[in-house]
Amino acid sequence: MNTKFLSSSIKLFEYYKKLGDQTIAQVQDEHLFWQFDQDSNSIAIIVKHMWGNMRSRWTDFLTADGEKTWRNREQEFEADIKNREELLAKWEEGWKCLFDAIRPLSEEDASRIIYIRNEGHTVAEAINRQLGHYAYHTGQIVFIGKMMMGPMWKSLSIPKGGSAAYNANKFSKPKEDKHFTDEV
Repeated sequence: MNTKFLSSSIKLFEYYKKLGDQTIAQVQDEHLFWQFDQDSNSIAIIVKHMWGNMRSRWTDFLTADGEKTWRNREQEFEADIKNREELLAKWEEGWKCLFDAIRPLSEEDASRIIYIRNEGHTVAEAINRQLGHYAYHTGQIVFIGKMMMGPMWKSLSIPKGGSAAYNANKFSKPKEDKHFTDEV
């Protein structure tokens, strides 16, 4: 596997986890469980679904189908997380499962085929599939958090109206080489 791809993927997974961490940290407990309506997901439900998906996809990543027989996907959408501590435990457990599976990968793993629901993927395709899935759900978490916090929301990126100042600061410095190194 191209270690630059792997390093870049790990950095992106870390970035999406950080966005979720920062959102969960700034919302009040009741906001974690708020649902727009019966058919919508709360932050807690999204976390529970991501946790279930991560455990299923990344457990025995190279040797077993990513859709484990023990996974109950439908139950992931039941609102039964009771508090922030339980939510954070699931959030951390899911991400740990992912990082424990992806960090040891090597270039030799590139040609390996893994399966998700009996459909073959290269390791790189499987990583990209999950990057997209987790970015999608992390965006939902951030959006709900931003709605719940209203004007008290602390922006996780360039705040509205702050682009000119941000760009002026960036362009006042020498160009940076942001290519990822082979070090993870």
